Amino acid sequence: MVARNVPAFAVVLVSLIILVGWLARGEEYLTPEGGLGYWLGIAGSAAMLTLLIYSFRKRNKAARVIGSVRFWFRTHMLLGVIGPLLILFHANFRLGPPNSNVALFAMLTVAASGVVGKYIYGKIHMGLHGRRARARELLAEAADLKRYLGEDAEVGAFIVNELNAFSSSIANEARATVLTSLWGGAVLAVRARRMRTRLISQSQRLLRIEARTSGWSRRERRDRQRRVSEIVGLYAEAVVKAAELNFYERLFALWHVLHLPLFFLMLAAGLVHVWAVHQY
Repeated sequence: MVARNVPAFAVVLVSLIILVGWLARGEEYLTPEGGLGYWLGIAGSAAMLTLLIYSFRKRNKAARVIGSVRFWFRTHMLLGVIGPLLILFHANFRLGPPNSNVALFAMLTVAASGVVGKYIYGKIHMGLHGRRARARELLAEAADLKRYLGEDAEVGAFIVNELNAFSSSIANEARATVLTSLWGGAVLAVRARRMRTRLISQSQRLLRIEARTSGWSRRERRDRQRRVSEIVGLYAEAVVKAAELNFYERLFALWHVLHLPLFFLMLAAGLVHVWAVHQY
C-alpha cells in the first residue's frame, strides 16, 4: 500500500516545490549569475550529464563494477526529476538571454518526454524492473484456461473450439506501426467483447440442455455456468491486454527514437549556454 502511494506523493512534493519557487521568484533569493543560484545550475547540469551513465551501463555488461542496471535505472529516474528542478531554481523561474532560453526549453522538453516515457514503460512492465509482460505469454496463459472446460462435455468442447478459432483468427494479424496497432487493438477489443457475449449466451443454452439430460440441479447448472463465464471472460480480457501491450511496446520504441535526439540536443544547448556564460 505504501509503495503504491510513493509516485503520487512524489508528484505532490515536486508540484509543491515548483509552486513555492514560482511564487518566490520575485524576491530575488536566487540569481543565475552568482551565489547559490549559480551552483544550483552547476549541480543541475551535472545531474543531467549523469543520466548518460544509465544508457552506458545498460549497453555494457562489463561495467557492472559501477553498479547494477537496476540501480542506475532508479538513479536515472531520480536525477531526471532533480536535475530539471535545480535548473528551474537556477533560472529563478525566469527567461534570460536567447542561449539560456534554448537550453531551458530543451531541458523542459526532455523532462516532459521522460515523464511520457515513464508512463509508457509502466504500461509494458510488471513493476519498474519486473519481467517483460509479452503479449504471447498472456495469450498462452489464457489458452491454458481452456483445458479446465474439458470435463463439461459438449459445452466444454464447444467453448474450446470457439476459443481456438478466435486465437487462430488473430494469430497472424500484423501490427506494423503504432497507428495500425492502435486501430487493430481497438477492433480486437470489440471482437473480444462480442465473442465473450456470444459464447456465454450459447453456453447457457447448451448447459440448460445438458442439465435436463444429465439431471443436474439448478445449483449445479449455475455453478457450471459461472465457471464457463469466468474462463471466457478471462480469455477475452487477456486478448485485449495483449493488444494493449502490443500498442504500448511499439509506442515505447517510437518514443525511444525521439527521446535520444532530444536529449543530445539538450546537452548541446546546455554546453553552448555554459560556454557563453563563462566566455562573456
